[in-house]
Amino acid sequence: MRPGDDAASAPAGPGRAPVSRRWRFASRVALVLLGAAAWYFVYVNLEAFSTWFTYSLLGMTAGTRLASAIAFLIYEAPKVLLLLTLVVFAVGIVRTFFTPERTRRILAGKRETVGNVLAALLGVVTPFCSCSAVPLFIGFVSTGVPLGVTFSFLIAAPMINEVALVLLFGLFGWKVALLYMGTGLVIAIAAGWVIGRLKLERWVEDWVRQQAAGNADDGASSLAWSDRVRLGLHAVKDIVGKVWPYVLAGIVVGAGIHGYVPENFMASIMGKGAWWSVPLAVLIGIPMYSNAAGIIPVVQALLSKGAALGTVLAFMMAVIGLSLPETIILRKVLKMPLILTFVGVVGLGILIVGYLFNAVL
Repeated sequence: MRPGDDAASAPAGPGRAPVSRRWRFASRVALVLLGAAAWYFVYVNLEAFSTWFTYSLLGMTAGTRLASAIAFLIYEAPKVLLLLTLVVFAVGIVRTFFTPERTRRILAGKRETVGNVLAALLGVVTPFCSCSAVPLFIGFVSTGVPLGVTFSFLIAAPMINEVALVLLFGLFGWKVALLYMGTGLVIAIAAGWVIGRLKLERWVEDWVRQQAAGNADDGASSLAWSDRVRLGLHAVKDIVGKVWPYVLAGIVVGAGIHGYVPENFMASIMGKGAWWSVPLAVLIGIPMYSNAAGIIPVVQALLSKGAALGTVLAFMMAVIGLSLPETIILRKVLKMPLILTFVGVVGLGILIVGYLFNAVL
């Protein structure tokens, strides 16, 4: 190399990354650390800011319905968005290890019971929602993944996701978040196992079984950590950028319920005392179209007004895991008897969860 040549252009020695790659990685780490410090500062001061904004800046009277609704909105909106950003970044990095090709290879050939558990766990960390149902179903079936295992994955993927978990953690604490994740996993595993035992493969559309899946290398194992950090930041930009309007809309609705809906009214229709509240919540939830970002702030407001936890969990799971759009999409690859079996088994699991937690909590 001639004197004066750029050192970054020199070939890297054995075991050493190129200078430009090391610089990109260091700059991204510095950006993440700076963002983490800013995140923490804002998060720990949210409650004080909400109080100052509502009662000092706006001069509202404490205890009024409007003041209560505004304080709720000013505190919860940035809190949820901050938590969402943090978890989406972390999960965005985790997702770089689980592409569709790799997920199919992990599940193919597994014993069915083990496959149900593994599929449900993979559904929590993989980037798939109900809109991915058709291509995923084709890929899974064509690579030999059992039908029941496929359903365990397809139930867990939309029902248990990082958005739902972070919002539940931020609004209710880790116990409710783990409760939601645990019950969702049980439903996904049990429903997939039951569907597998029923031997319903004949109700899969014929053209699906005729598809051949590719064996292309997904390249996930060759990614450098600088690329994984970049993809984590991209996940924040992509996911948070898409869901923030739903978050704000849900929190606005939740603020209205928090400030204005009488507690006795919600307790009468979604409380423990009404035996029909759980099936009614599921029936109301199924035709609704919303994601976790939009529905969970509403859930928080319902609980604050006296709705029972089991009833509200059943409502939320029906909205996220049994949505009408997902059912319509699945009709492209499943015949109606299998669609009805899927809805019936998952719906029964949600009902059991609702009644169980209303009884014990």
